[in-house]
Amino acid sequence: MIVACLDMEGVLTPEIWINVAEKTGIDALRRTTRDEPDYDVLMRGRLKILDEHGLGIREIAEVIDTLDPLEGAVDFLDWLRSEHQLIILSDTFYPFGQPLVRKMGDPTVFCHDLVIDASGRITDYRLRMPDQKRASVNALKSIGFSTIAAGDSYNDTSMLEAADAGILFCPPQNVIDEFPQYPVTQSYDELRQAFESAAARIEKT
Repeated sequence: MIVACLDMEGVLTPEIWINVAEKTGIDALRRTTRDEPDYDVLMRGRLKILDEHGLGIREIAEVIDTLDPLEGAVDFLDWLRSEHQLIILSDTFYPFGQPLVRKMGDPTVFCHDLVIDASGRITDYRLRMPDQKRASVNALKSIGFSTIAAGDSYNDTSMLEAADAGILFCPPQNVIDEFPQYPVTQSYDELRQAFESAAARIEKT
């Protein structure tokens, strides 16, 4: 049995922080895991920027409510779930991700939590655990599942390394250059073909 492990933002949905940046005009919030490999550095910077501009969960939720899954993502997920088990492994947060997850048919998602005070200010974040994507893939393999993982950013590469097969989907050039061992796909048709090829290889072993 194969479990497909997918990143969410940039693979299935728009990048939430980029859309917040566009809505607020705060260009510094455009920085994502495609640019910064150290997630704590990235998040501490984001929380500082939100504080400086007086932004909280309400303002971010208003932006998220305007977003939809990427074009073709839902059809791709429908196909993938007809072939394999599916888990989305994301470094987003449940308050951010849940509205978009509902629009994708409520697949299983493992992500993180935010600390939000009574005024709606985001005061901190809580990781499920460090490097939870790699840990999740390793846990699935430890109970007898084969895994195929797909992502687009630095924070996905440990998941791709741990999986029986890893695939990059619409990654930036810097990630392509630093991780040439993974096939690069640029559309859901290509991603589907890469999953089919990987599954065929796994099933032969």
